[in-house]
Amino acid sequence: MRSAKAALAFVNDVGFCSTFYRFGDGGVPCLWEAVAGRDSPKWPKHSHHDDAVGLTWQLKDDLPAARSVYYGKVLRRRPSLVALDVFPALYALVRGTQRAADYRIEYDAGRLTVTARRIMEALTTEHPQYTRGLRASCFMLEPRQTREFERAMGELQQGLWIVKTEERYEPSFSYRWDLLETWLPAPVAAGRRLSRAAAAPRVVERHARAAVFTRPALVRRLFALGEEELATAVRTLILQGVLVETGVRGWPGRWLVHRSALD
Repeated sequence: MRSAKAALAFVNDVGFCSTFYRFGDGGVPCLWEAVAGRDSPKWPKHSHHDDAVGLTWQLKDDLPAARSVYYGKVLRRRPSLVALDVFPALYALVRGTQRAADYRIEYDAGRLTVTARRIMEALTTEHPQYTRGLRASCFMLEPRQTREFERAMGELQQGLWIVKTEERYEPSFSYRWDLLETWLPAPVAAGRRLSRAAAAPRVVERHARAAVFTRPALVRRLFALGEEELATAVRTLILQGVLVETGVRGWPGRWLVHRSALD
């Protein structure tokens, strides 16, 4: 894989993928592996001079900048790329019908930290903002506040409130942030119209199609689905003939296998 076009085709094919992180329990494709053309490449000693690392880094910037994919810390808090055709289903599972202004509801319910609330207050007042300006808006420019700020930014990314829209390298390195609903208005609007009952099977099917075979425990960890919610989605997909629950020779337990692998 040597181009943005090929990388976009890869993300659209697999639905969900990490950028550099390789999930030890499998089931999630990795963009770096696709660029390198091999499984589990070793991190080079001089990464700045490695073609595969450099191209992967560029692609994970270029694809979101073109609004071709979603990029954020959504799969177990790891930087991930999500195809836009399945993103509404993911949004429905994470945010439901909420808009950006509903961060106040989440804070009042105890599901959002104070720092995350302050960041949302700053971004809803003015957006987009670069990192330093955002920290200034939140009165968090002290070095001792860096980790607290970064944790809150990760919290807001995982919750699909905000999105990184640019990595600026000149005159100094900085990120630019925006409200997700402003950056990707159509996919977010589609997600707000989708029920959880409809969204869960779409996410599970998309994951299973790329993974070929997976286990319920892995799916639950990846997408934070409830046990009964996942069971209902799996039953729906089995009845539709999309998934098959079966044993895999040499491996313990029961597995979910995508029908495409059995044809």
